[in-house]
Amino acid sequence: MDHSTSAQPDSAHPDHPQDPGRRDFIYIAAATVGAVGVGLVAWPFIDQMNPDEAQLALATIEVDISAVEPGMSLTVQWRGKPVFIRHRTEEEIAAARAVPLTDLKDQTARNANLPADALATDENRAAEGHEAILIMVGVCTHLGCVPLGDAGDFGGWFCPCHGSHYDTAGRIRLGPAPFNLDVPVVNFLDDATVRIG
Repeated sequence: MDHSTSAQPDSAHPDHPQDPGRRDFIYIAAATVGAVGVGLVAWPFIDQMNPDEAQLALATIEVDISAVEPGMSLTVQWRGKPVFIRHRTEEEIAAARAVPLTDLKDQTARNANLPADALATDENRAAEGHEAILIMVGVCTHLGCVPLGDAGDFGGWFCPCHGSHYDTAGRIRLGPAPFNLDVPVVNFLDDATVRIG
């Protein structure tokens, strides 16, 4: 009786290593499955950082400004921030237009309706055809406080927290704030209604 067996390669034997292509495929497949698993576990945490539906609903607001007479202001909430709507008097507009650009601390309009490099003239701070209505985000550009209206050395807004003074066009004139108050995207639907955002 012949007890000899045919020679079989022993994969555990050092002279016969496993197929390296198969091993690489297993590593890549395992890493891919792991990455997908991590993504599926992390998605709820990432998704919860998106704005909620209530915030998205406030992406734009429409405001009735028909009752805002010259010299009056209205403050509304938009995206969790106060927005100042000021119906300026002819004197306030004249005072803002009399200021040379060289006197301004920030010479950029900061108006989302215009190119980023637009100059901070009074005309560039308000909507064309509605120059008397000034609409700005009511957040001081120094540390985010809310300035007071009809106050300060220039008849516009004054931030009592650190002493920033804005003129009647919402431009920074004195104090630590580095920039003019931002003008959001605005669209006058008619003479009595404005859409912000």
